[in-house]
Amino acid sequence: MEEQKNIQLQKEYDRYLNATHALGKILTAVVLVLLVGAPFVIGIYLGSMPNISAAVKAFLGVGLVYMISAIVEYFIYVPMLGAGGSYLAFITGNLINMKIPCAINARDIVGVKSGTPENEIIATLSIATSSLVTILVLAAGVLLMIPLQPILQSPVLQPAFETVVPALFGAMACKYYRSNWTIALIVLAAMSLLFIFVPSLIGSTSMMVIPSGALAIVLAYLSFRKQQAKEEA
Repeated sequence: MEEQKNIQLQKEYDRYLNATHALGKILTAVVLVLLVGAPFVIGIYLGSMPNISAAVKAFLGVGLVYMISAIVEYFIYVPMLGAGGSYLAFITGNLINMKIPCAINARDIVGVKSGTPENEIIATLSIATSSLVTILVLAAGVLLMIPLQPILQSPVLQPAFETVVPALFGAMACKYYRSNWTIALIVLAAMSLLFIFVPSLIGSTSMMVIPSGALAIVLAYLSFRKQQAKEEA
């Protein structure tokens, strides 16, 4: 009886994933068409089309760099978010500073692991909630922009706006640093020294996820092997 129930649940989960992929592909294609087509529609309406050759040159100079970052983010974030969460996150944007922290916190609160059906549901719900809250906050911000402009432009508040993202990631990092201070501090020290001696890399922090992540994985593997050898001894 229990086995039949598990089989039925697996079938329902597979049906959910298939529907999610079908809908996600359609909506992703629609969003891409809207994003790419917006400049041309505006150009036609205003009678001033974009300079295609200049746009291509700009893409070759900058777009290729971000293309590498986009590929890296795909392989890193999709296993964390699952199918539904990935489609929602990549369509709505703000992955690093909003969607990823929200999904990770929700996952840790519930106590599920990456790659499980439970994580798929939790990540999708958390990112959907984050997207709706973002829309509401943006709508409120647009409506209150003029009345609150003197307060938002106050010199007293400017340092706070400049440190929102570091504060967010600092709070998240502390939680994971505590799980293994040695690995965390070694990677942090290595990347800090790298940025100090090669300041030009500061503008490519998203790409530096690859070497820092690789270093963390190697250190974690060596630590695991060392612990395993101690247990065998």
